[in-house]
Amino acid sequence: MVSGVQFVKKVIAEHGAVVFSKTTCGYCRMAKDVLNSVGARYHVVELNQMHDDPTGDDVQNACYQLTGQRTVPNVFINGQSIGGGSDTAALQKAGKLVPMLRDAEAL
Repeated sequence: MVSGVQFVKKVIAEHGAVVFSKTTCGYCRMAKDVLNSVGARYHVVELNQMHDDPTGDDVQNACYQLTGQRTVPNVFINGQSIGGGSDTAALQKAGKLVPMLRDAEAL
């Protein structure tokens, strides 16, 4: 049995960019659209489709424990949370997202 925190740490260690998301969330779609628009390679974890150990709730709680952010999406680049959909879009608008993705080898 893997804890939510162990799962989150493992996923962000294995991928340069990760989106913890829910399929029904508009801000999650925003974050993925921004990443897609720059051609990023990223891993998506759809919390509302996780039913085994850990569950989506376990993973969402783990993200909160690790970052202080309870909401989705929670976008990680190079192991660090950059925030949600609006934060991802703001980084792109400011010209900061692409360099971050390059540093994470996710572009």
